[in-house]
This record gives sequence, structure tokens and C-alpha cells, in this order.
Amino acid sequence: MFTLTLGDDAQLRPLEPWHAQEFLAHIDRARPYVDPWIPWASFSTDLTSATAVLQRYADRQASDTGRIYGIWLDGTLVGGVMFTTFDVDAGVCEVGCWLEEAGAGRGLVTRAGRVLIDWAFKERGMSRVEWWASSGNTRSIQAARRLGMTRDGVLRRRIDYRGERRDCEIWSVLAEEWPSSDMRVARPAVEAPAVTDDKAELDELVRRFFGAFTNTGGTRPDVAAIREVFIPQGLITANSGGDPVVHDLDGFVEPREKMLTDGTLTEFSEWEVSERTEIFHAIAHRRSEYRKSGYLKGEWFEGSGRKTTQFVRTSAGWRMSAVSWEDDE
Repeated sequence: MFTLTLGDDAQLRPLEPWHAQEFLAHIDRARPYVDPWIPWASFSTDLTSATAVLQRYADRQASDTGRIYGIWLDGTLVGGVMFTTFDVDAGVCEVGCWLEEAGAGRGLVTRAGRVLIDWAFKERGMSRVEWWASSGNTRSIQAARRLGMTRDGVLRRRIDYRGERRDCEIWSVLAEEWPSSDMRVARPAVEAPAVTDDKAELDELVRRFFGAFTNTGGTRPDVAAIREVFIPQGLITANSGGDPVVHDLDGFVEPREKMLTDGTLTEFSEWEVSERTEIFHAIAHRRSEYRKSGYLKGEWFEGSGRKTTQFVRTSAGWRMSAVSWEDDE
């Protein structure tokens, strides 16, 4: 049985019928947190029904039509991700997730979801990965956004849950939209990248840069990490209308840290959706497309744009030297 590290003492492993007792205990803890949105969780009310749920996914894996994986945090099962459907002939699959409250706010679903999507595209040749969520399930919709997905539309009153008809949102990402590089999701953001491959090290810096602003689900942003990925003399330039605004690191970090912690900007995340990186010995350049979303002073917004990033190789490894960005209007 394989085990993949997700960082922060978390692991991703197959969830199998012999885990039924552990799975039931976890679902009992998770039920108040997920039951309004994950109807199948309510099917596991005793050992027999919990075993049946896991057996159904074992049967789907045997027929290559679905899979289920658990997320263990400090040795305790706290959630999981799954291929709810997996249609090789059509080249389309659906990824889902669930999590108990003890595992929330750590980015575990995002990291685990990327592992599944990466495998579906790169190993199985899928064309499209979908994410279905009840329109009221804001946590699930935020996860879809963090995974770089696009909302295709809403199926009105698609879901019948305990006699209540609910709208269902369909999100998706296509193979050509998925980053070609390994996002290194299994490495904790707080650790220095222990890699020797230049491209992988640059990917890790960019991942940490984007992740530094995340404050979704109660996560505390780590804007100070910007100083760790940059050289001390680094510059960050905003060029979204009017004259460019150039910041040194302190001038950039301090006001954003305040906005992300004083309630001005909440449930915010920003993620790279495509990139092209060029390396020239000890210098490098990256062009990125990105998306972002959150609440600004209580008003929901979504945005996108472009970033260019310059890198230099130092005695301590690769570091950013400059970032410039332009938001779409």
C-alpha cells in the first residue's frame, strides 16, 4: 500500500474496507461538519454500513470506475478525496472531498486534490476533471477555485437532499489547462525546498509565493514568507492601471499582512493556472497566468491576470529578485 506525504504530518493513503472501524469513528466526528453537504457520509451509521461504503469504492477501483483515499493527520483519519466517477472511455472523471473540522484550514484537501488531478491527467490521459458542489457549500467551491478550476454552470434544483431541492455547481479543469510542472504539493510550505532540480526549486518558490496570501477556512496567511523566497533587495511591481507602483519587500508585505488579518480581505486565495519558465544558467524568468478570489470588505470578487517573475541563483539556492503583475480589467 502506498503512502504519500502531504506535509504538516499529513499522509494520503488508499481507504479500504478493512479501515471500516476507523472510518466510522472518523465519520461520527465529521458528521456535524459535512453531513449537510456530503449525503454519502450519512450512509455510514454503523460498522456494517461503513464497510459497505468502502466496499463500493473497492469494487469501483477493481472496475476502474472510481477510487477513494483517506487523509491522515498525525496518524488520525481526518478526511479524504475520491474519484466519484472515472470514465476512461469518455476521458472524464469527477473528484470529490470531505474533511472533519480537525483537519480544516491546513490546505490538505487542496494538496490531496492536486495529487489526484495530476495522476488523472498525466498517468491516465484524462481530458477533463470535474468537481460538483451544492451551491451553498462554500468550502467545496473554494477548494475548486484553489485547484484552478472554472465554473461551467449551475444545474438548478439538481440535488434532492432530505426532501430539499438544491442547485448544483459544476466546476472543471481541462488537461491543457493543468500546469505541466510538478506543483510539489507534498512538501510543507514552511520548509526550504530540499530539491536539486532547478525547475522544481523554482516551482516551489512560486508555490510558496502564491500560498503566502491564503486565508481561506480560517487559515492564517504567511505573508512574511515573501521575505524567505526573495533576495533582500527584491522588488514587487503592480502595473494594473495608471503608473506602475513599485514596492520593496517591507513596503509590500506590511500592508497586505494587515488587510489579510484585519477582516478587510477574507477567504482569499490566489493560484497559478499556467506558466512558462526559462532558465539561463544562474538566472531565470517565468511568465504566469493566475486567478484569485475572496471577499473584499464583505463583497465577493473573482479576478485573474498575469505575473512575470525574475529569479537568481544564490549560495543558498534559487531566490526571486523581482515580480511584476497586471490584473485583468
